[in-house]
Amino acid sequence: MAKQLLSLLFLLFSISTPLNLCIGTTTTTTAQNQQFREAPQFYNSPNCPSISDESDSSEATICSSQAVHVAMTLDSTYIRGSMAAILSVLQHSSCPQNIIFHFVTSATSYGGALSPRATISHSFPYLRFRIYPFDDKAVFGLISTSIRSALDCPLNYARSYLANLLPTCVKRVVYLDSDLILVDDIAKLAATQLPGDTVLAAPEYCNANFTAYFTPTFWSNPSLSLTFSNRNACYFNTGVMVIDLDRWREGDYTTKIEEWMELQKRMRIYELGSLPPFLLVFAGKIAPVDHRWNQHGLGGDNFRGLCRNLHPGPVSLLHWSGKGKPWARLDANRPCALDALWAPYDLLRTPFTLD
Repeated sequence: MAKQLLSLLFLLFSISTPLNLCIGTTTTTTAQNQQFREAPQFYNSPNCPSISDESDSSEATICSSQAVHVAMTLDSTYIRGSMAAILSVLQHSSCPQNIIFHFVTSATSYGGALSPRATISHSFPYLRFRIYPFDDKAVFGLISTSIRSALDCPLNYARSYLANLLPTCVKRVVYLDSDLILVDDIAKLAATQLPGDTVLAAPEYCNANFTAYFTPTFWSNPSLSLTFSNRNACYFNTGVMVIDLDRWREGDYTTKIEEWMELQKRMRIYELGSLPPFLLVFAGKIAPVDHRWNQHGLGGDNFRGLCRNLHPGPVSLLHWSGKGKPWARLDANRPCALDALWAPYDLLRTPFTLD
């Protein structure tokens, strides 16, 4: 019993929270009142390859092998973080005009002048991007209640469907959460080697207590407990991933994730949201990425959101996973020291903004 309690406490205070929260009435109203400034335009350096052919057609551009593809989800609760993340990606890229963004949004979240397309186009009129509506109903029946209702939102699971949503000519994509900023060239991350038939790359954290991510029911089942046999399974954060979409499609990994979600509906094998199915399918099978590409946990734990320091070592990406978000703490005049690193990328228009 004491061991189970320790495992639960670990889950509550150590795990980085999957990002997209369900949008309640209050948060939606607040988000819809937000307006954002236009960001500066960034240009390619002279040695950047062209991703457009002579026709400069949208289809030819999006299928270019020279493009860097970035996928994110968009919702009104986290749109402020998303805007900052986009700006940081562009600002630190040597070839920003070669970046194509793929935004996945709930089909029912936006409309009219407050659509994600209008919001993005206003602040980034030069940006190459596409928007993909995600049908919440497609995954809603597979979602089990977790330790926090915020983890049960369908858009949290959209990352499992990128291979189905994005054009088949897109071979590789970098998936990013919205509560982060880059301070390095994303092309370096996108170029991560995926040897053999490896599908996914992400920073691994093998010092985490991996058994705590699953219930005693899982570990006591003779068949289920063999899931990770012959695999050096480690925790990885699904907020920063490099995904080979061709290999994902060939292996039908969306179905594999859904099968674990269906089992979870029948027997309780984990307590979190979209993270455990990824671990069940991929842990021990991913290509490692240097920790500099996900300095995560800056939002503190899942409930108190206390300030945290950077992990030792170099930094290419800062990730405010956890409860505390930099924009919320800054607005409340209770910022953590590292929130000052996020503030320069904030595009929110305030009454005192000078354009």
